[in-house]
Amino acid sequence: MKTYRVDPSRIYLTGLSMGGFGSWDWIVYKPAHFAAVVPICGGGTPSKACLLKDKPVWAIHNADDPTVNVQSSRDMVNAIIACGGKLLKYTENPTGGHDAWTKAYNDPALYAWLNQYTLK
Repeated sequence: MKTYRVDPSRIYLTGLSMGGFGSWDWIVYKPAHFAAVVPICGGGTPSKACLLKDKPVWAIHNADDPTVNVQSSRDMVNAIIACGGKLLKYTENPTGGHDAWTKAYNDPALYAWLNQYTLK
């Protein structure tokens, strides 16, 4: 942020695989630092999901992921829903193995979704 012209109200967090786990962990640790989060093929701590009920979250996972079980994303999504989360999106592709990020990051809808959120 010191080097580039960055809109501080539009800091988005995303990561894939281990970075997906990191995204879940970082957003519950510092939710006020990010306008939205897109964890891909990761998992988090469902007992902390209520911290995200008012945070825009778009979780993405492939159902046939042999590396990170899709249940990891499902558990976080279900926990956020149980807390009353209303800004949650979940995309579960039926196939694609562990690589859900190529499709996600090539989808212009992801960037349109992110750009509607700013830190308040």
